[in-house]
Amino acid sequence: LYVPHMASDCLATFPRRRNATVSTIDWTRLAPPEARRLRELGFRPGTRVQIGRTVAGGARIVSVGTARYAVDAHTLRQLEVVPVEA
Repeated sequence: LYVPHMASDCLATFPRRRNATVSTIDWTRLAPPEARRLRELGFRPGTRVQIGRTVAGGARIVSVGTARYAVDAHTLRQLEVVPVEA
């Protein structure tokens, strides 16, 4: 369920073990290789994600489908999400 009019949260501060939908990505604050890699990994507005634990350097584990990625803190701050029910 994608609801763009709901209040969004930054993925860097989103609660652990919660499901969310990516609402916006600030592509302008990402270097072109970073933006391209996010797209390759499936991070786009409307994508459903689940946030996991924090790892070294403020990165967090983010699940997209059945895949899990460690995403650095800077990149997480560029992703806005809205919570969804499991």
